[in-house]
Amino acid sequence: MLAEMLNLRVHSKVKDAGAELRIGELAAQSGLAATALRYYEQAGLLTAPRRTQAGYRVYDASAVPRLMFIRAAQAVGLSLAEIREILRLRDSGTAPCSHVVELIQRHRAEVLARISELQRLERDLAQLAEQGARLNPADCAPADICRVIPLELAHEAATPDTSGAGVRQPNTSPQPGTRPAASGSFGEAP
Repeated sequence: MLAEMLNLRVHSKVKDAGAELRIGELAAQSGLAATALRYYEQAGLLTAPRRTQAGYRVYDASAVPRLMFIRAAQAVGLSLAEIREILRLRDSGTAPCSHVVELIQRHRAEVLARISELQRLERDLAQLAEQGARLNPADCAPADICRVIPLELAHEAATPDTSGAGVRQPNTSPQPGTRPAASGSFGEAP
């Protein structure tokens, strides 16, 4: 299941461990474009390859599993900076597993927080849709553009709601040139 989620291509045509690969061969074996390989090299994720007399990049075959790790780490949400740190630890002879667990736990906490934010937004949108469905379009003042989205939300957007209360009820006091609202929270028609 995790392998399906990562959607990694595994090729069986890997050369001997001591073999050298030109950039096109490495691209084919890793499933990455040559431009991505050059970028990873510039970003410090892939060690600079040896160059032939003609200037071609020649990579050690050990670059293939390194690239597969980079792709897998990206698939679980790690940034290139985080991946670079993991690789630095491994290259220095230290097993980076505890560091990786910390990173994954931190990303999981961020995902959970984002899910909570999205659930709160979904509740707020459902409330707006429900209240907006009860509005009479004739009651919308041209200055308000559309009362389904209350102007008071502009103030809330500037300062995030940390109370967990959700969407604040809009001000139902009449705007200049409009008639007073009856009884609903968005000034629904009587």
